[in-house]
Amino acid sequence: MSNNIPQFRDLGLSEPILQSLEELGYETPSPIQAESIPLLLDHCDLLGQAQTGTGKTAAFALPLLNNLDLSSKETQLLVLAPTRELAIQVSEAFQSYARYLKGFHILPIYGGQAMSLQLRQLQRGVQVVVGTPGRVMDHIRRGTLNLKTLAALVLDEADEMLKMGFIDDIEWILEHTPDKRQIALFSATMPEIIRKVAHRHLNNPHEVRIKAKTATVDTTEQFYWLVNGLQKLDALTRILETEESDGLIIFVRTKTSTVELAEKLEARGYISAPLHGDMTQPLRERTVEKLRDGQLDIVVATDVAARGLDVERISHVINYDIPHDTEAYVHRIGRTGRAGRKGKAILFVTNRERRMLRSIERATRQAIKPLTLPSRELVSERRVSKMMEQVNETLINEPLDFFKHIVTDKRHHQTEVDTIDLAAALLFLAQKDRPLQLKEDPVHIHESRQRGERRERGERSGHEPRLKRYSDTNMQRYRLDVGRAHGVMPGNIVGAIANESKSQINNQSIGHIKLFDTYSTVDLPADIHTDTIQHLQKVRVCGRPLKMEQIAGGEHRAGQAGNGNRRR
Repeated sequence: MSNNIPQFRDLGLSEPILQSLEELGYETPSPIQAESIPLLLDHCDLLGQAQTGTGKTAAFALPLLNNLDLSSKETQLLVLAPTRELAIQVSEAFQSYARYLKGFHILPIYGGQAMSLQLRQLQRGVQVVVGTPGRVMDHIRRGTLNLKTLAALVLDEADEMLKMGFIDDIEWILEHTPDKRQIALFSATMPEIIRKVAHRHLNNPHEVRIKAKTATVDTTEQFYWLVNGLQKLDALTRILETEESDGLIIFVRTKTSTVELAEKLEARGYISAPLHGDMTQPLRERTVEKLRDGQLDIVVATDVAARGLDVERISHVINYDIPHDTEAYVHRIGRTGRAGRKGKAILFVTNRERRMLRSIERATRQAIKPLTLPSRELVSERRVSKMMEQVNETLINEPLDFFKHIVTDKRHHQTEVDTIDLAAALLFLAQKDRPLQLKEDPVHIHESRQRGERRERGERSGHEPRLKRYSDTNMQRYRLDVGRAHGVMPGNIVGAIANESKSQINNQSIGHIKLFDTYSTVDLPADIHTDTIQHLQKVRVCGRPLKMEQIAGGEHRAGQAGNGNRRR
């Protein structure tokens, strides 16, 4: 890695923000971030030309977060976005970067959301408002959004707002801001009307232009799989079992994730190893050499660790975590399809990440095809086929006299034992740690049970418990750091907890789930081990860690849940 590549620590950001970036896996700033952050930290106005997918959200969010006065609850920063989806996405990014900033509050406001909810939160006080122009204007007119204390304003995707007819609204909002405030305007293109707005309202702006690198990757077939709840590891396992592959690189965002995922794959019988920036150079070189020589099949890597990695036998790149920008994606998939070979790239995408998927398609100039996940039946078929191959090789190549003697002795003493039954029992023992038949996915079980519950509800009256499996259990209520705004459904939560609880919790023992905009609650048995709860803290649903917190006073009998709850 070149010493000329700047680090986030070199840019002047505060320690709490740097800690968040470390956990999120941001290792080096993208070009737009490296140029914009120092200027915005210095309170300069900025005119930025950059495509979606170049990392521009962090380019303005990080420095402007850094400049906030968190001792005040007055609105200090307003971000205007063209769509509800982008407003939510930007708001979530701010929340992620600000996780260690005490007293930080942000509010996304957009049409279609209950005005009463927005009014309550504005009355409590928020330092940052992210909104669409129409709803921001509504609040300014009502007097519920006071811009007198505004220190900075961001116009995100200004050309999109122009196309959608918001330019007059933007001018109106700008006229209601204080004379002395910082403005950052970002646009993929810079039509004349946008320049006129910038000329009228920005004060001696610094101009930053980042030309997005585009690449055609004709030798690499690209696919994406739309993540369903927390089944990424199961999906990855199915793909690994059914794809004809040689060497693989699996990309994740954080150094911690490289170790965790490599360990999980090792437990499933795959020869894998992590590759991240904290490893010593000799150890990194040995890992790459093992991959090159075929001693290692899978490397789980971060972007920085894989820079310059050139191994011809890499047939597949799997983006387990979507990259932060399009350039990182192009770099990642460039690890395969080398030396004239065909390669395959698979991208895991959550609902909230579809926007980045479209940006990647534009950057690579290729449509990325949806991937149909291999069925349980196909995986079982492949496992049986591999087992039979091993049996045939053993029959040909291994000395079996001792084992034949054991079988013959068994048949002699228990003549009623059928040879096929005996072989089946031995096969059962041989596959115990790696079953030839996959169990049904917890989320699919849950959805099936949901359908059954709905049918039952049509036949019942009154308020009797719908499920009696957990009705006599002491339950504890937990708060989860995911909600409706993140695209979460009850089935996602059930799948996550049942899948990752180390067999401590099955889906029948999961109680009431209630979804809110930015968080959820779930009732779980009160006797869950502490280490299971600690493990579930880090489990991700729709791209966000659950961060489970026990709700004080939330212990109750399962049959006595509060009236506000509803069964998932």
